[in-house]
Amino acid sequence: MDVESLRECCLSMPAAEESLPFGPDTLVFKVGGKIFAILPLDTGDCRVNLKCDPEYAIQLREEYEGQILPGW
Repeated sequence: MDVESLRECCLSMPAAEESLPFGPDTLVFKVGGKIFAILPLDTGDCRVNLKCDPEYAIQLREEYEGQILPGW
């Protein structure tokens, strides 16, 4: 997925808004003032940090080893 497709997907969520609170190189997507996705624009590849239930995140990392990494 490319950055623009990911951006469109995030903005398709009900009441989603985008902003650049961390500077021009990081898109942030929020619903109701709460962040659900962070998209760094200054990396060479398309990556995204997504909010997730901690237990589900562990399960996803085990299932997709090397593809899903813990965020910051």
